Amino acid sequence: MLILGPLGFAAPWVLTALALLPVLWLILRAMPPSPRRVEFPGVALLRGLVDRQPVARRTPWWLLLLRLAAIAALILAFAGPVWKPAPQDDADGPLLVLMDAGWAAAPDWPARQARAERALAEAAADGRPAALLLADGRADPGALSFQPADALLARLRAAQPVAWETTLPEDPAAALADLPQGRFSTLWIADGLDHPHRAAWLSALAERGGVTVLPPSGPVRALSLHDGETPSLTLTSTDDAAPAVLAIGPDPQGVERELARLAPGDASGERGVATRPVAIDLPPELRNRITRFQVEGVAHAGAVVLADDRVRRHKVGLVGDADRQAEGQQLLSPLHYLRRALAPTTDLVEGGLGDVLDTAPDVIILADQVELAEAGELAGWVEEGGLLIRFAGPRMAAYDRLVEEPLLPVQLRQGGRDIGGALSWGDPRGVRPFASDGLFAGLPAPEDVAIRAQLMPQPAPDLAERTIAALTDNTPLVTQARQGQGQLVLFHVTANAEWSNLPISGLFVQMLERLIATARSSPAEALAEDREHPFWTPRTLLDGFGRAQPAEGLAPVPAEALADGPGPDHPAGIYAAGDRHVALNAGGDFALATWPGARIEDRAEGAGRDLKGALLAAAAILLALDALGSAWLARGHRGQGRGQGRSTALLLAGLLALSPPPATAQQGELNAELIRAADEVALAYVLTGDEEVDEISHEGLRGLSMVLRQRSSVEPGAPVAIDLDQDELSVLTFLYWPVTDSQPLPSPQAYLRLNHFLRSGGMILFDTRDGDIAGVGGPDMSAALQSLAAPLEIPPLAPIPDDHVLTRTFYLLSDFPGRWQGQPVWAEAPVSEAAVEGGFRQLNDGVSPVVIGGNSWAEAWALGDDGMPLFPIGRGWEGEHQRELAWRFGVNLIMYVLTGNYKSDQVHVPALLDRLRVEEDLAR
Repeated sequence: MLILGPLGFAAPWVLTALALLPVLWLILRAMPPSPRRVEFPGVALLRGLVDRQPVARRTPWWLLLLRLAAIAALILAFAGPVWKPAPQDDADGPLLVLMDAGWAAAPDWPARQARAERALAEAAADGRPAALLLADGRADPGALSFQPADALLARLRAAQPVAWETTLPEDPAAALADLPQGRFSTLWIADGLDHPHRAAWLSALAERGGVTVLPPSGPVRALSLHDGETPSLTLTSTDDAAPAVLAIGPDPQGVERELARLAPGDASGERGVATRPVAIDLPPELRNRITRFQVEGVAHAGAVVLADDRVRRHKVGLVGDADRQAEGQQLLSPLHYLRRALAPTTDLVEGGLGDVLDTAPDVIILADQVELAEAGELAGWVEEGGLLIRFAGPRMAAYDRLVEEPLLPVQLRQGGRDIGGALSWGDPRGVRPFASDGLFAGLPAPEDVAIRAQLMPQPAPDLAERTIAALTDNTPLVTQARQGQGQLVLFHVTANAEWSNLPISGLFVQMLERLIATARSSPAEALAEDREHPFWTPRTLLDGFGRAQPAEGLAPVPAEALADGPGPDHPAGIYAAGDRHVALNAGGDFALATWPGARIEDRAEGAGRDLKGALLAAAAILLALDALGSAWLARGHRGQGRGQGRSTALLLAGLLALSPPPATAQQGELNAELIRAADEVALAYVLTGDEEVDEISHEGLRGLSMVLRQRSSVEPGAPVAIDLDQDELSVLTFLYWPVTDSQPLPSPQAYLRLNHFLRSGGMILFDTRDGDIAGVGGPDMSAALQSLAAPLEIPPLAPIPDDHVLTRTFYLLSDFPGRWQGQPVWAEAPVSEAAVEGGFRQLNDGVSPVVIGGNSWAEAWALGDDGMPLFPIGRGWEGEHQRELAWRFGVNLIMYVLTGNYKSDQVHVPALLDRLRVEEDLAR
């Protein structure tokens, strides 16, 4: 490209034609040729006569100037002029495109792909070879190789950001070993963050040629989980904004949605990176339903924190004797030690057993309690998955029917064992080291912990299996057993310091935390403490955009690999080992990248404004002026000087008056939006004047477009809002029209465009949205619909039959639900036999121009920016199944509009084959 100040030319060689303009000037000046003077005597008789239609001796200068200007405009137009083109690489050698592909590149990924595609297309046009390196850690660590630039476009278009940070090969020298000798240019499309090996790569590339860096278009924001006694979140960003953090999880109906909004705290940090704490201050009932936290308005894996059990404070019920009122006697209460051990990490509920059960706790702890009146209710709670932890004590030891006591992991003997009292012969016992494969694996067994008394179990064959902690003499300290889906745990000592000093040791707190970690909604332990499990199995994974994906094709991951954070073999997601789950999140602390020696490309520098169209239009206007001027000369006007100038001025004024007025900014934007809709097969909806309804229509069609892109080859663009009184409909194929009582009637011109739209193959989906409040009896069910549709040329309608093509264009359906269901949907009635020729419909390829219903489909299709449904449907699984059917109806409807009656035509294939056979027989 040739750059001349703010003007660039894509085909500068065409400009050489401007050198012919002087030659053209001489040719035009010589035409028509000057007449030769020949004296003829008979001409004397003609002297004094005036020629009413004189022929000019030479082309007038102004007409000659018009022609030269028109030709010059054509030459400039075909030279590909661009106003303020994007800066071009001076290098004419090979091109290396390096794209950061970590989670930080996801927000503007389409723009990154477009920039890389433009660079490869320019290299292909110049015949330059190119190489593409996606820094996602999955590339072959071998050497890069250059190839034709257009051969890389398919790989570029299929690339997606990943759910871990950008990962470059460790050795840039090895990766660049096979590149041709000499220099090459590099376009580095960066995510703005510093990564391992980035500096080494920048240095190596700068030695081989110029490096152009394209920075991110917006700020980078990440969310991370801070472990501790009170887990919290940390928002890290490169700007001063403090967006809310959304807590997302299932509502009581089972639909995932925003449950709470968390506000970040004050910012701190340096070097352009700000960190803000985000406290998880929510009620336990709400916090336990959260599945993920996400930064509002940010769609990448680094802005998502998957909620494992670490973020949940569990509700623990304490049942025991009330604390003694005297302050000095509180140390005798078992509940005092339990409260001190559990209060920092759990939400405690104290009271009678019945009151505690009413609060739906995760864990119940009974301190020396027997003969429970609510034993049956407690047993049912355990069967459903509850964790019951019991402590022995004097009351349990003296209970005469201890053998019959239910809800114990082992049968106990009546009376306690005194092994360290004043009247005993033995010494207190210590705690035996814990088994390496048990629940308390890794916990130390302090030598200063002494057990002076305990309750002994009845001998049983499975006693050793149920013992998870023992004393040095192999007698049980803690036993455990399963009951239904829950667990029974018994400490054979008291919860206070009466029988041992275990409750005043750090081991007591650790043992309780380990036990609570096995409850049904228990907080998982830190990853370092879970590494005794050799492998972890992925359950749910995230893609680079932060969307949940099924864990398919991944083998179990070693615990050591998980400790290093997300990577190619273990993306961000939820991993499980046994009963424990841990979330591997992509976000975290980061640092900004610096680019010494590289040229930073300004994203505001667009591709430039193409002037070819304007110059062609100017050339056409000049040629029109030339034609008018030639016609004016041919009329033989004799006026010269002032009269000729006045006529020329009038001619120019007339042309300017006939030229269309310049389009306003709003019109230009609207036209561009309609052009985009035609180019991208975008779905359109009618503006009703009700902002809430229009917003629902937009979100609904956006959700349906996302589903179409995921499940079919149709890739619609963003939905388009249509003003019926102003916008042209000929470029559209599908129009969603929600019916409201307050909607004004369109103008007569709008109805003309609508009727033309229906006759030319377009479809309107009328949605009265009243399927929940009234029985839908047909297209005349709504007075608003009657008034809106009266001027339209709508054919006779009938409820869609079971064999209609809409039931099988993509999915096999028997109903067409939206947010509501159970009401009929209407379409064009079947045509009579006289209107059918050869068994095929003739009008609009058999596609009904209108479909009418009241199931509120936009609300069922609507998805938010995070891909979550915006409106609840039904209850639980049945509601989500209904939403799935609504999406399937939407896919069928769009396929019906785009492909016509193709699926219905297939039923005529046997008849056509029979006809072909008859014709072949007649030909013989």
